[in-house]
Amino acid sequence: MAQVEATTERVVAADAEKVFDALADYSGTRGRLLPQHFSEYEVREGGDGEGTLVHWKLQATSKRIRDCLLEVSEPTDGELVEKDRNSSMVTTWRVTPAGEGSSRVVVATTWQGAGGIGGFFEKTFAPKGLGRIYEALLANLATEVEK
Repeated sequence: MAQVEATTERVVAADAEKVFDALADYSGTRGRLLPQHFSEYEVREGGDGEGTLVHWKLQATSKRIRDCLLEVSEPTDGELVEKDRNSSMVTTWRVTPAGEGSSRVVVATTWQGAGGIGGFFEKTFAPKGLGRIYEALLANLATEVEK
């Protein structure tokens, strides 16, 4: 099994604290940011950053659906880490200042991929597909916080 990684970033015209607060607001803002690839969104514990437990289904392709149950932590300022209880998937969100009134948002997901030829295709194509999903989410985030 090989580790698979997908990373996407975007500069948003809003200060880092506002952007981070929007991402950490699982009981409010976060659900509105999710593109059509996400379904069955539900906050099961907490709802604001550290200590949140959130569920969703992620439909990466027409046949590939992940049932995700994510524990949220905040290991450092400006960072959210979502660890999936159902798999090896870990998603890290980092929000840093990017000049006056702007922020850089980087989302990186890693997981242990399949072995063999299936693993080759997963490592080759999954990061691109997940990147498109996160680009849509980050566009929704920008629309939300740049108001």
